[in-house]
Amino acid sequence: MDLLTEEYNNNVWLLFCHLYGGVMVFILILIVVLFLAGCRVVQQYEKGVVFRFGKIVSVRDPGLNLIIPFIDIMRKVDFRTVTLPVPAQKIITKDNVSVDISAVAYYKVVDAVKSIIAIQNVIVAIDQIAQTSLRNIVGKFQLDEILSERDVINESITKILDGYTEAWGVVVTSVEIKDIQLPDDMQRAIAKQAEAEREKRAKIISAEGEFLSAQKLADTADIMMQHPIALQLRNLQTLTEIATEKNSTIIFPAQLMGTMADIKRFISEEKVS
Repeated sequence: MDLLTEEYNNNVWLLFCHLYGGVMVFILILIVVLFLAGCRVVQQYEKGVVFRFGKIVSVRDPGLNLIIPFIDIMRKVDFRTVTLPVPAQKIITKDNVSVDISAVAYYKVVDAVKSIIAIQNVIVAIDQIAQTSLRNIVGKFQLDEILSERDVINESITKILDGYTEAWGVVVTSVEIKDIQLPDDMQRAIAKQAEAEREKRAKIISAEGEFLSAQKLADTADIMMQHPIALQLRNLQTLTEIATEKNSTIIFPAQLMGTMADIKRFISEEKVS
């Protein structure tokens, strides 16, 4: 009887040990599951906004973060610069020319809380405002100004977008006009205008060259009028240049022969003096 009682006690003890071990393993597994459920990894370029029962309780930095499972909810906000293409917009310029203009906007989030609670969808909002601002700003310029003053237009659109997005915790760093598409007839007209402008500059340069050449010749003639011997020396130099070919017949003008005496007299006077 004592043996049966002892064996019974041993069996009960073994059963208790098995149950206790199973409970401990279950508790350990439950703790691990809860720990994994409460772990959130925030990347280096992100920040995590933690909601508890719908209320923001904290903003988590990059790294491994623990939250209360099934109670806390974390929303991650990307802080990298986002490139947002603005589709082509059909715009009527100030001088009534229809153009298609596309652009690209660059923005980034600087306040994680505002970017979540102040706006539902930042990308859609910036895209719509960028399209509207592009049409409004470009419509105030003439076609020639749009082609030559892109920097002014880009800066104006950036200021307008940044004024809207500041309340959303977003900064628009820049807006750039990417492409301007003109109608075919306008492209031909611009090509003709550019060709006419080049011809005008060529004629002006040619006329300025002729004017300078004529002015120099006039100055030279004035100097030679004051010194007749210089004219004769110039004639002799021209004859020397012609004679280098040795295939020309040189005829001395009577005026040259008449002034040879003047040259000799000039040389004599210089020697005497």
